[in-house]
Amino acid sequence: MAAVTEAIVNAVCHRDYTSNASVQIMLFNDRLEIWNPGQLPYGLTVEMLKTNHSSLPTNPLLARPMYLYGAIEQMGTGTEMIISTCLEQGLKAPDFEQKENFKVIFGRNVVEDSEDNGLDDAIGGQTGGQTGGQILSEMQKKIIDIMIENPKVSRKEISNKLNINVSAVQKHIETLKKSAIICREGADFGGYWKFIQNNS
Repeated sequence: MAAVTEAIVNAVCHRDYTSNASVQIMLFNDRLEIWNPGQLPYGLTVEMLKTNHSSLPTNPLLARPMYLYGAIEQMGTGTEMIISTCLEQGLKAPDFEQKENFKVIFGRNVVEDSEDNGLDDAIGGQTGGQTGGQILSEMQKKIIDIMIENPKVSRKEISNKLNINVSAVQKHIETLKKSAIICREGADFGGYWKFIQNNS
């Protein structure tokens, strides 16, 4: 989330405001692309973005207050932070591309059909982290793994284990409920998570 936020803020700060084109964010199964109209400043290349480089903001009147507010990293370090954050999360480093627009491409982990993450028995013999034709996100699979290990686990405990806030856990749980993968038996206190068998 921090890396994507940084890339979006950079796109807003560095876009060419003489262009009528918009900043675009496109989500695909295997990648997330963030485009902004305009070119890199003179003398700066996409390869230089991967290392420590001087700050040459296209729109300094936007970049400066965003930096002071804390919306962007120290001037000139944002792209390095984007790369290091992705690598820390087990993702490949994003690609930077300069053509008619500037583009940041984040890779996404794609679930392969042959993958077995221990969920098969719990969700009715499905494989590859899929159920009912729906591919589970990495975070949803982690939540399910925690529930398998401890069906009485609370949302707060899941939040602590995954280092995400409780509201994010709740959103994933609601998605799993709507997909008829899990349900809650009993009250919030004293109840437990149950996996719904899928016989289709």
